[in-house]
Amino acid sequence: HVQLVESGGGSVQAGGSLRLSCAASEYTYSSYCMGWFRQAPGKEREGVAAADSDGSTHYGDSVKGRFTVSVDNARKTLYLQMNNLKPEDTAMYYCAADPPPVCGVGSIPFFGYRGQGTQVTVS
Repeated sequence: HVQLVESGGGSVQAGGSLRLSCAASEYTYSSYCMGWFRQAPGKEREGVAAADSDGSTHYGDSVKGRFTVSVDNARKTLYLQMNNLKPEDTAMYYCAADPPPVCGVGSIPFFGYRGQGTQVTVS
């Protein structure tokens, strides 16, 4: 059973940066698709970024050029570096994982494994 624990959320002013972390309970990065999705109050879940087992990464249009997803295999941790944050980035951010083959950004919100979420607030 995969357990995912996010950390690193908080409050920041527009234009600032935050880095989210997602620690996995077991080694999944060698074969799973890992990623991030977010959900703001009253809005649908939105795929943010995905990191495939082949090393490729994918981003939602709203975050391209500002967010970077990366994996530290040794620490079994997934990261999301968020730069130039905007108020519309305010949401609860979740880490998610699923076995292959699907690894599109749009599929991340529907993955079978997810963490408890971490709040990001941009003012």
